[in-house]
Amino acid sequence: MKSKPGPESSYRTQDEHVLIELELKNLGQMFNTLDPSPFHEKDIDADAEEYIVGAAREISLKQPLKLVIYLPTAEARKEHSDVVADSIHHYFDYRLSAARRELRLLFRQGRSSLAIGLTFLLICVTAQTALAMWKLEDDFALKVVQEGLLICGWVSMWRPIQTFLYEWWPIVLDIRVFRKLSRIIVEIRAN
Repeated sequence: MKSKPGPESSYRTQDEHVLIELELKNLGQMFNTLDPSPFHEKDIDADAEEYIVGAAREISLKQPLKLVIYLPTAEARKEHSDVVADSIHHYFDYRLSAARRELRLLFRQGRSSLAIGLTFLLICVTAQTALAMWKLEDDFALKVVQEGLLICGWVSMWRPIQTFLYEWWPIVLDIRVFRKLSRIIVEIRAN
């Protein structure tokens, strides 16, 4: 029985690891040159990060990954692999912490939005009920105001519903991807 080819089929595999491969002229291309931090704490170059994270998102989270960096022979001979692996792991640990913080802040904002939305909905429903007790000559205008209050009350719930149903999923996916990348096997090879 054949399995359906997934996105990881567009990546090479080795020893059951799906390879994310980068070909560089020198190791400096891997890191942000404007970052004054020591080498092992530098930010990864934005293009390199985009490629690595994009590839990791395409590949099933269940698949083991390996990041292979191809360098010219003279560059590859220098024993950088441990330092580079530590730098990459450190960077994605930082991104993992930032994503977790973003999720906590999103849920905090969602709880505040929910409290405000529920309060406003309660006020609108109470006002709608109070207006229902009035008998006016223009019953149509009263109905319009009542329905308007109900709609306004439910619209106030839009943000908390959006937060708790949809907005947190992409952040959780980022957390899973960054967690996986913070432990990725890194290998430097001569090209």
